[in-house]
Amino acid sequence: MIVSVASGKGGTGKTLVATNLAMSLDFPCQLLDCDVEEPNAHLFLKPQIKKEEKVFKLVPKADVSKCQLCGKCQEVCVYNAIAVVGKKHLVFPQLCHGCGACSYFCPHGAIVEEKQEIGVVTTGESLHVDVISGRMKIGEAMAPPVIRRVKEHIRPDMVAIIDAPPGTSCPVIESIKGSDFVILVTEPTPFGLNDFVLSVEVLRKLNIPFGAIINRSDLGNQETEDFCQKNGIEILMKIPFQKEIAEVYSRGDFIVEALPSFRQAFKELWEKIQPKVAV
Repeated sequence: MIVSVASGKGGTGKTLVATNLAMSLDFPCQLLDCDVEEPNAHLFLKPQIKKEEKVFKLVPKADVSKCQLCGKCQEVCVYNAIAVVGKKHLVFPQLCHGCGACSYFCPHGAIVEEKQEIGVVTTGESLHVDVISGRMKIGEAMAPPVIRRVKEHIRPDMVAIIDAPPGTSCPVIESIKGSDFVILVTEPTPFGLNDFVLSVEVLRKLNIPFGAIINRSDLGNQETEDFCQKNGIEILMKIPFQKEIAEVYSRGDFIVEALPSFRQAFKELWEKIQPKVAV
């Protein structure tokens, strides 16, 4: 069973929900931090790292002895990562998705692919939670290959909780793809609602079941709840705006441990999710 925790915007409390949900479970589980541009679940779980592996992508390079400058590679590259200008063959690695189309379609066999390091994936343990975290190399732009490598560690015999990146772009799609259920974390503000609506549209197109958690629920307005009621979206949980929660979070601790009432709240959250998923 794979449960992803996502949000339309940053700072809504995804990691708070993902880490505390994992810690509230009474059985072994996995937590996969797929926010590879800015992973932070490890700051709370503090896992004992067992393994670190580098992540590479394949970047094309032209063999000048074979290249006829025909431009076929430029034609088939939908990411505009290759250009033939005059008598020069140019490659822009930051735009390359490593799809291999250029080498496959080159009629002269002039395109070779070289490995380029783009990040690392670490695996570790924290009590009953297996923690897998991806981290992009500074200056790299392509998150999906690192996210895919993180998700390769998903075990079908365990519950996997994915801490997804914010937004609705490619890294988010790559993270939540294949999930059995998605928890959308939002906040009752105009910006929060705007991005929540975008996330809802994405999940409905992907046909993934989902529900909402409203964080800082008593701080903003009623519009987010009204939108959920109007569109048949279940509000799974509300987390109030409390100084005590902020203090615990800022220390890197778990609210399910420091504030016992939340342990029961997260257990009830899990009980609401389970029946919605055909395991």
